[in-house]
Amino acid sequence: MRKWRHMMLGLLGLALLLALACGGAAAPTVPPKVTDTTSPPTVTEPPPAVDGPPAQVAACVVCHTPDGRPGVGPTWQGIYGSEETLTDGTTVTVDDAYIRESILEPNTKIVEGFQPNLMPPTFRDTLSDSDIAVIIDYIKSLK
Repeated sequence: MRKWRHMMLGLLGLALLLALACGGAAAPTVPPKVTDTTSPPTVTEPPPAVDGPPAQVAACVVCHTPDGRPGVGPTWQGIYGSEETLTDGTTVTVDDAYIRESILEPNTKIVEGFQPNLMPPTFRDTLSDSDIAVIIDYIKSLK
């Protein structure tokens, strides 16, 4: 149980740092004070499968909700295969190509009702093709 707590805290910390980056704020320069000096237990076998989004999605769901709630970016629930109206009045079908383009060139096509320049353009440098494929598969699964 303790190892999962450490892993979840690490993921939450990553999500927080990415959320700060998405909002244009600088990450804190002073590390937080660590009060628990015990080391996590040694893992001798792989952890069991965990329900929920893959690790590549952890930062994305800070702005894109998986459950239909409003967010900084469009919700991912039920979006795959839908027609979305863009800020220029044109429409686009949300498919693999559109999602890939939106990750790599986030300001090319902005969904109506959302602002440009909020999603960092740096995912081109940090996500591999397989990472993007995992994100697309996760979006497809959100009916």
